Amino acid sequence: MENLGFGLTMTVLGMSLVFTVLALIWGMLNLLTRFDQPEPSTITEVMPTPEITPAPTEQLSPDEVAAIAVAVAVHTATLRREAAPTVRSYWPGSLLFASRWVAAGRTRQNQSWQRRR
Repeated sequence: MENLGFGLTMTVLGMSLVFTVLALIWGMLNLLTRFDQPEPSTITEVMPTPEITPAPTEQLSPDEVAAIAVAVAVHTATLRREAAPTVRSYWPGSLLFASRWVAAGRTRQNQSWQRRR
């Protein structure tokens, strides 16, 4: 029972020390972020507004609208087919092992255990 009491005392002291240090670090970080706020800019520049040109009043014919819709649909389908190879960073099968650690682990798994002599 004497060892159990000592163990519990050390556990409580160790955990309280760890959480006290964590609370101090958290408080210091909050204090630093409050002092590190950027100052608001005092420069007030007025950006010139670009002149907006009115939209053309002529309408597209239904044949032109249909041709544009077909072109957009074909372009979208083409891009969908090309997305996988262009987004991929490595070709499939080029990375046989993710790292040396993984390779060593797989090698150990595939070999049967033998006692060293």
